[in-house]
Amino acid sequence: MSQSALRQTPASLRERLAGAVHASRTVWFGRDALRGYLVSGGAGVFLALIGAMGSYQAPLLPRLLYWVGLSVAGAVVGTGVTQLIGREGRADNHPWLYGTATVILITLPFTVVVWLVSEALFVGRLRPETLPRYLLPVLIVTTAMTALNFLVQRRPPETHAAPTGAPAPRFLDRLPPKLRGAELYAVEAEDHYLRLHTSRGQDLILMRLSDAVAELEGIEGAQTHRSWWVAKAAVEAARRGDGRATLSLKGGAEAPVSRAYAKALREAGWY
Repeated sequence: MSQSALRQTPASLRERLAGAVHASRTVWFGRDALRGYLVSGGAGVFLALIGAMGSYQAPLLPRLLYWVGLSVAGAVVGTGVTQLIGREGRADNHPWLYGTATVILITLPFTVVVWLVSEALFVGRLRPETLPRYLLPVLIVTTAMTALNFLVQRRPPETHAAPTGAPAPRFLDRLPPKLRGAELYAVEAEDHYLRLHTSRGQDLILMRLSDAVAELEGIEGAQTHRSWWVAKAAVEAARRGDGRATLSLKGGAEAPVSRAYAKALREAGWY
């Protein structure tokens, strides 16, 4: 698209294009992505030092180039795969299904990449009959790297404050009559029900927490535990001990912070 055509493009389209460019940069060069590349590179150094998969026979420098290069390349491929299958919500609601799909989609094409690089670097020619031998080692390493990156990059599902004049979050329409108009402090999952913690007391409604979090967009908050969503404004204090954290909320409720979300919430200034 020429610059003159872009200047004539409606503002809404220009905003969407700018948003797409920003989203793309965030996916490939955002903090989480860069953290994943660093973790993968560190794992590559470790694999090179121990001479994994029989590579100990090669000198150290080629091993480092081989393992670090493949590990970082795998992280780049993994970043693309997570966007392809859609990470939002799936990693927390269906972690095993999500992880399995991620591993399979990385392993199949990356086995060919590893075969090409390994044969060229260590053998000097391509041997088609050896391709199947690379499948299991690549599967093992990919599974370990995917699990490691998932743990490092895992973040809680968040909701954000609505702009001035925006309609109220849809979830507030689900409040029972006695709680209408109350300030929502937290939502706690109890079996198939949700316990609502508000400035007017508590009550139960029939709903899944994942669906509730989607409808809570418009209130600044986050999931602190697989069974809790908490409004940030409701947090009065935090208590830490035994590697865990607990948030004291308005109204007297206490919400646990799981280890999976603790680091991200701490970096966001929750405690």
